[in-house]
Amino acid sequence: MTATTTVADPAHAFPGYLEFLAEADEHGAVEVAVGLLESGVPAERVLLDLVAPAQAEVGERWARDEWSVAQEHAATHVSERVVAAVAAYADPRPTRGRIVVACMDGEWHALPARLVAEVLRLRGWQVTFLGASVPAAHLVSYLHRYDAHAVALACALPMRLPHAHRMIEACRRSDVPVVVGGRGFGGDGRWARVLGVAWAPDAPSAADLLADERALRAVPPARLDHLADDEYASLTKRRGELIDSALADLRERVPGVRDYTPAQLDSTVSDLGYIVDFLAAALYVDDETLFGEFVEWLVAILVSRRVPAGAVGLTLDHYGHLLRDFPRAGRFLDRARALVSGLPAAPAR
Repeated sequence: MTATTTVADPAHAFPGYLEFLAEADEHGAVEVAVGLLESGVPAERVLLDLVAPAQAEVGERWARDEWSVAQEHAATHVSERVVAAVAAYADPRPTRGRIVVACMDGEWHALPARLVAEVLRLRGWQVTFLGASVPAAHLVSYLHRYDAHAVALACALPMRLPHAHRMIEACRRSDVPVVVGGRGFGGDGRWARVLGVAWAPDAPSAADLLADERALRAVPPARLDHLADDEYASLTKRRGELIDSALADLRERVPGVRDYTPAQLDSTVSDLGYIVDFLAAALYVDDETLFGEFVEWLVAILVSRRVPAGAVGLTLDHYGHLLRDFPRAGRFLDRARALVSGLPAAPAR
């Protein structure tokens, strides 16, 4: 497929652009984006009204099992090339101070943060984009070496919230204000408020917040008194034991698990680990909805791959038994089990 017409509206260009992503056609996708720019569409609109929603659809197609991991990766690579082309076309000159943009340690989906970085650059900031999975120590070392007006941290997965808090506190000890964003902090930023950090729902809001230093620094303290019960710390120490025990339980109660291929086994172990990690994050911010939303998402993913929701229920039961001396974790697991019992089963093959 080739781009033969120029459409001066991102919404109208969206279907054709998405088809280029589906075909991993880098040249066609770039041509659509540049055509919009040449038609007078601002670069910020191309990034936020074309690239961002198209990439969200890429993720949804993977979640619905319509696209493989390879297709998702190929489309993401094309999106990254489009962002680079838009940035090169706009080529803004910095008129403001340095903003350091980074993903949390363990976060490998860097494109949303890259979009924020480019919007900030278009707004006149000198932006240093550190990319995916930046260790806290390395970020602090960078801040000590280069003067920064602020740090913008992206978190896509709520299970990374404990790591996010450590990175936030490390930046503050360097006297650098922080703004955070991404789905990992909740759609309304509620977990950012628990951690006591400024939150922005989108790139334009982040740019406005960074321009207001008083608002950037005027954040309430973290609300983490609940960590005194030590449930979070104790759970993380038992992570390996819990995963091993849950896998053994599945092998005993679901005979088919014994015949899993190495790839299926690896996937199962990963899912068992994610359940523990999201439960730990929910304990960290003391919010059962964090865990419940993850369990609903996990069941939807597994059901789309014809894995019965009951398999997740069995694991929640097992973890609940092992963590019977953890009152908060027990409540979160009970609520999640109730959610799973009301979800649809996997469709027949």
